Amino acid sequence: MITVTRLNGEKLMVNCNLIEFVEETPDTVITFTNGIKIVVKENSEEIKRAVIDYKKEIFGREII
Repeated sequence: MITVTRLNGEKLMVNCNLIEFVEETPDTVITFTNGIKIVVKENSEEIKRAVIDYKKEIFGREII
């Protein structure tokens, strides 16, 4: 799970395995496989980095 920040400053953890796509419109919107969407402060690169770091932590090795 990764931590993201809603526009109101509220932090929440989301299951990064359920992220279908991330778009910047200009706010960053995360769409999950179940159709739920959330708007967050982080940009797409920050989310990508958080997912990579999480998977490195879980699998204990470099992810390419």
